[in-house]
Amino acid sequence: MTMRAAVRQQLDPTVRSNETRDFAGALRAKIVGQEEGVQALVDLYQVFCAGLNSPGRPVGNLLFLGPTGSGKTRIVEAAAEILFNDPHAVIKVDCAEFQHSHEIAKLIGSPPGYLGHRETHPLITQEALAQFHTEKLKLSLLLFDEIEKASDALWQLLLGILDKATLTLGDNRRVDLSQTMIFLTSNLGGGEISEMMGGGYGFIKAEDKPKAKLNEKVERTAVEAARRKFSPEFMNRLDKIVVFHPLQRKELEEVLEIELGQVQRRVLETAKGQFLFRVTASGREFLLQEGTDQRYGARHLKRAIERHVVYPLANLLATEQVQLGDLVCIDWDKRRNQLSFAREGENIALPPRKIESPALVRTAQARSGKAVETPAAILPLEPAPRLAR
Repeated sequence: MTMRAAVRQQLDPTVRSNETRDFAGALRAKIVGQEEGVQALVDLYQVFCAGLNSPGRPVGNLLFLGPTGSGKTRIVEAAAEILFNDPHAVIKVDCAEFQHSHEIAKLIGSPPGYLGHRETHPLITQEALAQFHTEKLKLSLLLFDEIEKASDALWQLLLGILDKATLTLGDNRRVDLSQTMIFLTSNLGGGEISEMMGGGYGFIKAEDKPKAKLNEKVERTAVEAARRKFSPEFMNRLDKIVVFHPLQRKELEEVLEIELGQVQRRVLETAKGQFLFRVTASGREFLLQEGTDQRYGARHLKRAIERHVVYPLANLLATEQVQLGDLVCIDWDKRRNQLSFAREGENIALPPRKIESPALVRTAQARSGKAVETPAAILPLEPAPRLAR
């Protein structure tokens, strides 16, 4: 009897599904300069979509370390916005509110017999985890923010949640977290990292420091700070520790583009103030100078945009100095040492209120079985030729 030789077909395990590629692309469009964090979240999402996540454990336990304003919380909100069309589709536990043991009742509810038992509603319930589930995607996102501020009682709860994916509420109901991604954020080591990036208090400037292996030093500083604070049994329950690096000049320029695009969308979504604006190169340079601070990261840039762009635009809108279809140019005025606002065009054809990404539309429709509205794409900040005067 002759036996045919088995045909071997080479496989490529690096290829991702279309849905996961769409998710990764949308996440990178919203998160700047934190590729390791994006990759960790995309890996978990691919495992969940394939149905290969470990039974009896959360989908993933990720610890995000790094200085404030580097995007640790934002990446979770961005994932929720992409998957569920709502950045608030996350159960967020602010650990600063649980610094004392008795405050754990706000999280799991008071046991029967305690005063206020019926009035204390637990934050983490099966219904809360499932409220954003769709027919195609039954995934929950749970965020513990600033975990280093939590009390010992919350730490004990976390050890069980991270290991067994179960939580027992005050009334003895059990919550299953096996379809939940759990994120923990911490600013531990952030001060040392900012000093390392900014040059400290001496005469050494940041540009004088060798750039080689700087990222490794940042990661080592953050992880060592976490190991000093957290117990070995806690660290052993984490699937991955991701260090978010301080944003550099080029990355802040990308954040500026995204934030100005979001302001443009806010303008277009107002009832009577649908107009376009553009910011010149010198205007953007001013915003970057005002909004760049190693200690506060992208948050400082957002505050600069609100103060120097949003507030003046609000005044122009409230006093009806701009009308429907106007084009406003925001430039840097050297003589007055401030931004100037001038109308460049009138009765311009406005873009639709929502500019949708075809990839995101396909993903959302496949998930829900019907057409849904997806987050708007970033509007061009410089006017296209058809918008010129």
